Amino acid sequence: MKDRKLILVSNDDGVDAKGLKHLVEIAKKFGDVFVAAPEREQSGKSHSINLGEPLRVRRIEREDGVKFFAIKGTPVDCVKLAINQLVPRKPDLMLSGINHGSNSAVNVIYSGTMGAAIEASLYGIPAIGFSLLDHSKDANFDLIDENADVIIKDVLENGLPYQVSLNINYPVIDKKDFKGYKICTQTKGVWKEEYEKRHDPYGREYYWLTGEFTNHQLDNPETDEWALKNNYAAIVPTKIDFTEYNTIEILKSRLKV
Repeated sequence: MKDRKLILVSNDDGVDAKGLKHLVEIAKKFGDVFVAAPEREQSGKSHSINLGEPLRVRRIEREDGVKFFAIKGTPVDCVKLAINQLVPRKPDLMLSGINHGSNSAVNVIYSGTMGAAIEASLYGIPAIGFSLLDHSKDANFDLIDENADVIIKDVLENGLPYQVSLNINYPVIDKKDFKGYKICTQTKGVWKEEYEKRHDPYGREYYWLTGEFTNHQLDNPETDEWALKNNYAAIVPTKIDFTEYNTIEILKSRLKV
């Protein structure tokens, strides 16, 4: 049908991720679904693209009418290739996720899930990244299954500002304790990272990334971390512009330019 919406879906956990399966089922309620997702897990790829190797595509046949493509590339590769070659027209909506793990606060800059959503937004496609604060492969996505529709319906009906996407994170709580959605700012904070030296069975050294997040806005109720700790799902409108506008005039004055 002509008036059916076209929805592009991707992720960074790979084609076999449970979160992707749930997001596809959610998306099917709203239109014709095209999935373009990485062949293998691509977590932490941010907005990277593959320049050194060709992108290879494997089509996965499904009985439910969903067009499903597994791509040997990053999440952003998947979105770029889908828009350029795989979908019949510009999508009405792009959904990314559901990510296994948090993309709140500074995590957003490392996130392949949000890399995919932000890439779609650059083409003027309304885009939403969904994440659950549970890294386990068998995470329970019931809370998102039952609550994502209201956001998707709103964005399909009203759109988003040009090149703006939504970064939505859900807490891991019992459904009865869920307080709903809260529009937030991105929490200011940093990862204090450590590299732990280890040895493999052959005695060779390697390093494993560890660390903890330092929250600089612990008691600010406008931030995503506060919302998540208080049983809300946090919605942060996100854009690609990294310009720090408040510093422009300071630098002009100091440098006399």
